[in-house]
Amino acid sequence: MNVRRIRYARLQMRMLGRRKGFVFAVNAVRELAGWRGWQNPLIQLAVLAVALPVMWMVVTIKLTAWQQLALVVLSFGSALFFRMLPGRYVTQVLIVLSAVASTRYLYWRLTETISFDTWLSGLFGSLLFIAEAYAWIVLVFGYFQTAWPLERKPVPMDPDVSKWPSIDVLIPTYNEPLKVVRTTVLAAMAMDWPRDRLRIYICDDGKREEFRQFAEEAGVGYLTRSTKKHAKAGNLNAALTKIMGEYVAIFDCDHIPTRTFLQVTMGWFGKDAKLAMVQTPHHFFSPDPFEKNLGTFKKVPNEGELFYGLVQDGNDLWNATFFCGSCAVIKRSALDDVGGVATETVTEDAHTALKLHRKGYSTAFLAIPQAAGFATESLGSHVGQRIRWARGMAQIFRVDNPFLGKGLTFAQRMCYANAMLHFFYGLPRLIFLTAPLAFLLLGSEVIQATALSIALYALPHLLHANLTNSRMQGEFRHSFWAEVYESVLAWYILRPTMVAFINPKFGKFNVTAKGGLNETLFFDWGIAKPYIILMGLSLLGFAAGVFRLVWQEAPDVDTILLNLIWTAYNLMMLGASIAVANEARQVRQSPRVQMKMDAALRLPNGRSYACSTSDYSDGGVGLAMSAPIEIATGTWVKLALTRGMEEYEFDAKVTMNRGTNLGLQFGPMSIQQSIDFVQCTFARADSWVVWGDKRKPDKPWQSFKEVAWMGLSGFKVMVALLIGSWRERKERFQAQFNLTNVRAALDERQARLRAFAASQREGGKSAS
Repeated sequence: MNVRRIRYARLQMRMLGRRKGFVFAVNAVRELAGWRGWQNPLIQLAVLAVALPVMWMVVTIKLTAWQQLALVVLSFGSALFFRMLPGRYVTQVLIVLSAVASTRYLYWRLTETISFDTWLSGLFGSLLFIAEAYAWIVLVFGYFQTAWPLERKPVPMDPDVSKWPSIDVLIPTYNEPLKVVRTTVLAAMAMDWPRDRLRIYICDDGKREEFRQFAEEAGVGYLTRSTKKHAKAGNLNAALTKIMGEYVAIFDCDHIPTRTFLQVTMGWFGKDAKLAMVQTPHHFFSPDPFEKNLGTFKKVPNEGELFYGLVQDGNDLWNATFFCGSCAVIKRSALDDVGGVATETVTEDAHTALKLHRKGYSTAFLAIPQAAGFATESLGSHVGQRIRWARGMAQIFRVDNPFLGKGLTFAQRMCYANAMLHFFYGLPRLIFLTAPLAFLLLGSEVIQATALSIALYALPHLLHANLTNSRMQGEFRHSFWAEVYESVLAWYILRPTMVAFINPKFGKFNVTAKGGLNETLFFDWGIAKPYIILMGLSLLGFAAGVFRLVWQEAPDVDTILLNLIWTAYNLMMLGASIAVANEARQVRQSPRVQMKMDAALRLPNGRSYACSTSDYSDGGVGLAMSAPIEIATGTWVKLALTRGMEEYEFDAKVTMNRGTNLGLQFGPMSIQQSIDFVQCTFARADSWVVWGDKRKPDKPWQSFKEVAWMGLSGFKVMVALLIGSWRERKERFQAQFNLTNVRAALDERQARLRAFAASQREGGKSAS
């Protein structure tokens, strides 16, 4: 018994010693990572001089399988250890480990696997290598672009208000309904800025009388032009010839600014004389098609959050912030210096920023949402918008390539090039989705290596990239979701980018529709057709692989299993793509914004109840009561909302009473009442700042399970659609068959009647 106790005590001591050793190592690394000496340029150069040769040696050295396995365990184990530590320098270590693992994989592919037995294997293998090389370039450029986000903070305005400049607010519109544009205009009117130095203009390319009347009623400017040449860019340039402000603030007609927008953005212009533009994020209070159709709104970051949350902040470090067409302020003199808004491409915003940077101007990004608007309502409109972006970036890459020409720093060229190269992912993504089928269906080996070698080199590349991106991007994009977004869009941006690269003048500007309705659940067969075809081919390839495993004599088990796993992963992504095409209902033209604010409900009998909002739109509000109240639907009440120390009352009708939940619909409002309501809701300074605070951080394994579930739901959708289609055809056939029988019976009856009539006539003749 004593011997057991002694052994147990020794074991406890060993475990305690190991724990202390681990804690000591962690603390030592933390102190080393936080050392201020790393900021010394000489030390940085010394580290770089030592690190680069070591990295190149690790990339190029030839190892046996066991040695490669040891290197993988050491490097990925180190990455897992560093991932637990805080600090940006630790993130740089993860970037280096990932870049080395990926470069080693690409070097191995180039030097040891590009040797093909047949022309078919050579074709598919070369295409796969090109796709992998593209992915490596985008990965490395992305690391450079986002390695150290600037996280710029606002600068206070000059206390002397008389020194504040004049600002013209331009709100371009073409075919959007007045209901959408109206709220944006009212919010712009409520912005905190001296009234005599703030002018708001509706730039209406639709030349609509109701817009002119609204502008006159609201007291804002109304501008039109004789032609619609150059679309939005031409609209803005036409407006610039009629305004005189020192600065121009631009908002898309559905982007509603907060009252603090100008106070937050304008301070930097007084600090940096060369500053030409300040950009803020595009925030959306309605779900995009991915969020709506997959049910991930406010749970998973949407497609645009990575750009506005991390990429633009990374660009800002290198003075490469892009103009995004809305939610930005531009110095008028700088805009005039580059000839106005760029018209050579359909992405006039990014091209304008490129021109500003070539002229030596600086730009800034403030990662504080100061405006919010509608996301695209349907997958079709979302795809159309991305096609325009992709075409425009390809046009810029062709006509004003950032690698060529004067005026840009090396870092600016890298940032612009990565943004443009990103939109060429259509072909590489389709190659990744179909590459394993070359082996499973045609027997062509696209990588001339054993399955073990592929796993030992490819897995470290993939695992390091996912781990590092999860660390860097986790707040703004969850793991594996990039593949979902790219799989949905790949087919549709492939042709526009290729055509625009060859012929930049081909194609036209398309307007993204906003404020639409979708009153029924439907499946977008037109959009989903490429995914369905790819899914069918992948299922066929998977079945062929299983057949070869079971019935083929002496099958290459390892290679078949590797391609089956790859195909299963692709099927998961294609299933998720199909699930996105299953459009959910949207019955409100003005989506409800979910937000809790203190309010008061006042009844006709004079009683008042404290409550809070659960959601609101420009037409009504949902209330959460502390206890059920007796009030009939149709009753007119007053809703009291506060902004700061001021209180505002609005007439509303009760449209729903479900115990502690009430629904109110507003009555007619004057312009001033509408402005007051917008100030209390959409234009609040803190409206969008804490939008995603309750969202769970990225956990790669959890994200993988989420995407896998989405893929499974896509298969369920397809099965349900196929069953529904079969039943519909069956019912149609049965109806047609029954109708045929009825017609045959009627024809037979008609024939009998005709025969009887004929016999009667013959009988009559015989009698006579």
